[in-house]
Amino acid sequence: QVQLVESGGGLVQAGGSLRLSCAASGRTVSSIAMGWFRQSPGKEREFLAAISWSGARTYYADSVKGRFAISRDNAKNTVWLQMNSLKPEDTAVYYCAADRTVVPQRSGTVEYWGQGTQVTVSS
Repeated sequence: QVQLVESGGGLVQAGGSLRLSCAASGRTVSSIAMGWFRQSPGKEREFLAAISWSGARTYYADSVKGRFAISRDNAKNTVWLQMNSLKPEDTAVYYCAADRTVVPQRSGTVEYWGQGTQVTVSS
């Protein structure tokens, strides 16, 4: 079992930055791939970024490529999502995801979810 706890959400003005954190605990967290998704009201949960267990490979949705960056520190069991140049359309609940077998890029197949953290970008 893997537990995920997100933090770092909040209110920010357009053009600003936020860094989300996801603290993982449980068995073999250093060997699991992790990622970030978001969901806004009335929309499906959307893939944003993912990182392999070693951190050697990263994956991004086109909508955030160049603005968001995912990273991890296995010694701290933590994954971060650095979000820059935020836009009002980035407003959503952001979820940390983890999977023991595949890099999480499809919301329907993610093995573990965090509880989510709200990000609101004002114009």
